[in-house]
Amino acid sequence: MGQGLKDNHPKWDIEKFTGDNDFGLWMVKMEAVLIQQRCEKALKGEGTLPVTMSRAEKTKMVDKARSAIVLCLGNKVLRKVTKETTATSMW
Repeated sequence: MGQGLKDNHPKWDIEKFTGDNDFGLWMVKMEAVLIQQRCEKALKGEGTLPVTMSRAEKTKMVDKARSAIVLCLGNKVLRKVTKETTATSMW
């Protein structure tokens, strides 16, 4: 997993999960990406997020985690989870 900086936005290059590659390694790398994006807590579900967070903050975190996961899935796998609306259900 490499990081390149462009306009102060980190870019993480991880192999997309296609169903043919190692899911366990992909999960470790994906979790690292979510930690860097500060949205890993969304994997446990919106209901587990701190009560001190506003509804908007929670929604933003869940959406950010879901979009990161979507961008790291191959087309075949993405078609299988496309109806999932949260990072938790996609995970």
